[in-house]
Amino acid sequence: MRRGSSKKSGQSNPSVNSSAADLFRSASSKANSKELERIDSLFYTYANGSSGLIDPEGIEALCADIEVDHTDLRILMLAWKMKAEEQGYFTLDEWRRGLKALRADTVSKLKKALPDLEKEVRRPSNFSDFYSYAFQYCLTEEKQKSIDIESICELLTLVLGSTFPTQVNLFVEYLKNQNDYKVVNMDQWMGFFRFCNEISFPSLSDYDPELAWPLVLDNFVEWLREKQK
Repeated sequence: MRRGSSKKSGQSNPSVNSSAADLFRSASSKANSKELERIDSLFYTYANGSSGLIDPEGIEALCADIEVDHTDLRILMLAWKMKAEEQGYFTLDEWRRGLKALRADTVSKLKKALPDLEKEVRRPSNFSDFYSYAFQYCLTEEKQKSIDIESICELLTLVLGSTFPTQVNLFVEYLKNQNDYKVVNMDQWMGFFRFCNEISFPSLSDYDPELAWPLVLDNFVEWLREKQK
């Protein structure tokens, strides 16, 4: 009896598979390279020719093109996505990091990516990190560890005002009318976020000053209870 071929019908040829995979990798690499070129080209549209950075003027031009005010929270969200380190400035590496993640290599794509970026930031798993980032991003001086009351009130309203409007409005009112604090630090900033998430409001029934809350929040709760009488 004649033996059939040892190679089974339909069995794949490793060399063909390997060749196809190589072609796919090559095409993917070229596509990524082209995307990066477009992202870089977009960066230099807004970058300052002398510093090689997108500066506040460049950010304003970008905002005009994507039809978003430069004080809009989504610009802060974009900075968070880029992991931008200096307020009002984007480096090329930061720009690449953010736009590659958003798959946006044109102004039109960047504009369309903003709603999904906002959804991403507002996920509970991301929002705490974004809230912390917002404070750090506003530390504009070397070795600065706190932010003045006027600026912190604006930042609280911008970042947290739509999520916890009543708590934020009352805390802002308290901060503007008290005389004990001229600045707010990171511990106090994060403490207020925890307060909003954990404490029943407006009853405050589960607020326990013995549980290592920042003193500013003990004073705020005392002020609220006086206000509620």
